[in-house]
Amino acid sequence: MRNVGTVVRGIRTPIIKAGDDLASIVVDSLMAASKSENFEFEDRDVVAITEAVVGISEGNFATLDQIAKDIKNKLHNSEHIGIVFPILSRNRFAVLLSAMARSTKKITLLSSYPSDEVGNDILYKDDLVKYGINPSTDLITEEEYKEKFSHFKHLFTGVNMYEVYKDLVEKENCEFEMVFSNKPEDILNYTKDVIVCDIHTRLDTKKKIIDKDTSANVIMMSDILTESVDGSGYSPYGLLGSNRSTEERVKLFPRTGDVLVNKVQELLKEKTGKTIEVMVYGDGAFKDPVGKIWELADPVVSPAYTKGLEGSPNEIKLKYFSENKFKDLHGEELKKAMIDEIKAKDKELKGSMATQGTTPRRYTDLLGSLCDLTSGSGDKGTPVVLIQRYFTNYSNE
Repeated sequence: MRNVGTVVRGIRTPIIKAGDDLASIVVDSLMAASKSENFEFEDRDVVAITEAVVGISEGNFATLDQIAKDIKNKLHNSEHIGIVFPILSRNRFAVLLSAMARSTKKITLLSSYPSDEVGNDILYKDDLVKYGINPSTDLITEEEYKEKFSHFKHLFTGVNMYEVYKDLVEKENCEFEMVFSNKPEDILNYTKDVIVCDIHTRLDTKKKIIDKDTSANVIMMSDILTESVDGSGYSPYGLLGSNRSTEERVKLFPRTGDVLVNKVQELLKEKTGKTIEVMVYGDGAFKDPVGKIWELADPVVSPAYTKGLEGSPNEIKLKYFSENKFKDLHGEELKKAMIDEIKAKDKELKGSMATQGTTPRRYTDLLGSLCDLTSGSGDKGTPVVLIQRYFTNYSNE
């Protein structure tokens, strides 16, 4: 029996720039790592590439002026736009808000509370109790927020996003107000021209507004820059998954991932003789236990992957069998019984006691979380992650 199961390696690459042949860079970096670290490739290894370098290599960027132009076209040059349920992020949303402000004369921003969709707080929850405010029903005006809640500072960043967003909008010579409600249709008290900005619940949010007033002109961030505007990049996810490149430009979520993963798989087959799975990954899908932030500001964990990564794990819980069916076995006898149990398991265990306590998420979501934690978001310089033996189990020699 092998003494090591899954092995994960962050693979360093050159710094990726627009127009680079990313497939060749990924493969060359993997081959160099194999040589320097003395490891061999195996069938069903997984190579994962962060979406950031995919978007960069595509040159998939857009300026604030290009974003503003698309918003003007889609909201018919509205002079008062409602911004509903944006996430509270300097990297993800702040720069987009500047573009939105550039497209109009007034913005009313309706924020959910006490936190945004991914868990960033906008006020202290204890203050809601103190002032007897019910988040399910009550709208907090801007004046009420400034009087009762504006002393809030984010646990990790130390900033108050109300102040950040207000400054950004006013720098664009646009009037700003911010209100707080968990009922998106409340925006209709201010304007009927609306941009829905939440990510995973956007369709439901839009429906609630339209159901309240069918004459409202409602678009989602996923509707903006789905096609090129004045030579801009674009994405099937629109502005979702984008993040700051410079003060005047954003990098969009990649659009050619499917071509890339199949090309990398093909090149690796030529170089190694092995069938290696390949995926593009963004934010992992996990939640910070301290800040309560859900790490999934991208619309999906993996926008592109090879066919071998379809599906979910079909695993039995070793601890369950060890403490129940095989409770009287030990040592080699227990080992043999467990191996036989794994080899004889049903092809579809979903719903059975044998799987209780396992993690029945999709492979791409599990692997994406693993990769996101491995590559980090700073200066590690490992935008490629190699995962080996992920699909092996206790029964594999």
